[in-house]
Amino acid sequence: LQEAQESIEAARSYRRELQQRLRGLHQAREQIKDSATSTRDVLEQHFSDLKGTLKKLLDERLTSLLQEVDVIEQESIKPLDECQKLIEHGVSTADDLLREGESAVDGDVGQQNEKLCNFTKKALHIQLDSLPEVPSLVDVPCLSAQLDDCLLTILKNQIFRHGTVASRPPVQLEEFVEKPGGILVRWCKVDEDFSAQDYRLQFRKSPGSPFEDVYVGSEPEFLVLHMDPHVDYQFRVCARGDGRQEWSPWSVAQTGRTTLVPHEWTTGLEGYSLSSRRNIALRNDSQSCGVLYSKAPTYFCGQTLTFRQTVGQPDRRDSLGVCAEQRSGDESLQRDQAVCVSTNGAVFVNGKEMTNQLPAVTSGSTVTFDMEVVQFGPCSNEGGNFKLRVTISSNNREVVFDWVLDQCCGSLYFGCSFSYPGWKVLVF
Repeated sequence: LQEAQESIEAARSYRRELQQRLRGLHQAREQIKDSATSTRDVLEQHFSDLKGTLKKLLDERLTSLLQEVDVIEQESIKPLDECQKLIEHGVSTADDLLREGESAVDGDVGQQNEKLCNFTKKALHIQLDSLPEVPSLVDVPCLSAQLDDCLLTILKNQIFRHGTVASRPPVQLEEFVEKPGGILVRWCKVDEDFSAQDYRLQFRKSPGSPFEDVYVGSEPEFLVLHMDPHVDYQFRVCARGDGRQEWSPWSVAQTGRTTLVPHEWTTGLEGYSLSSRRNIALRNDSQSCGVLYSKAPTYFCGQTLTFRQTVGQPDRRDSLGVCAEQRSGDESLQRDQAVCVSTNGAVFVNGKEMTNQLPAVTSGSTVTFDMEVVQFGPCSNEGGNFKLRVTISSNNREVVFDWVLDQCCGSLYFGCSFSYPGWKVLVF
């Protein structure tokens, strides 16, 4: 009976696995069909636009050439028209002169001498030996169209090389890492022959909304911030080849989400002004000083906590760090139940300065905290020994040490303190 039950359970597991694989095959088939349909639509629209543009350009060129023919024709015929008028006028004058001469010759004898005299004077005045010059055919324009048939060959060669169909994009999304209020998106090349110069990452909040650019650069990862927890976002990435202007096809869109609430500074402390999202704190000109804590204990072991700052005047009491609880009245995190780094690079553990130091904090640099649990002794809600392995990094240097607490801490607060104005800290 036991063997039969085990066989039944194995059969169920086998069926579930097969059904899952069938769903995978269905998704793959749908992806192929959907991408093929989309590619057809893109190709048809693109070539339709090309045909319309080419027709428009050819029509514009034809109109331009016809206008050029009209101008040459009009400019060339105009002097011929003027010459024709001159000749026609001469013919008319000659006709009148002939009639007058014939009348003088055939007229009465009494009036003949006077008419002949007048006719002779008029004939001399008209200059019958002066004829307008008519251009020969070789001297007037003879219009023709010069059409180079190689254009068709050039267009044919260019058209046959225009456009390609790729079976898969050269880059694909690889990993989504949850961050507080954000997602670290990583991608990788799947075409080893493709030399990437830049990457372009886009995301959208809902399937019906358009994709938006969130990163363009040479790095193969990007931390997308200001994201709502427990909300699905779709991502896609493409690349631009070395020395090229056009982007590659988009990767397969994938869904990522974060379940971690964003890091926020607490409001209400007089010495600090906060950004609208409360992830940036600015030490203002107020004389009031103290520790600015996080709104809630949102830092968990296994995560990376990052501070990025703009510097002001440093002081040895300045601090950036993590603590087990909030305490009012402290001027710095250089105290018990806290680990921190000062702006001069000194590292403090439970209020004691370590021998190892980090470089001084500079404007635009980052300070990161990474922690993992190393537990020993009894641990409960009532108390006990609790040890965390802490790694603090800054300016390509790091220190590693164990931080002992007297109680279990599932989550931790972060905080900062600055004595002088001008310091600005972004936390993520």
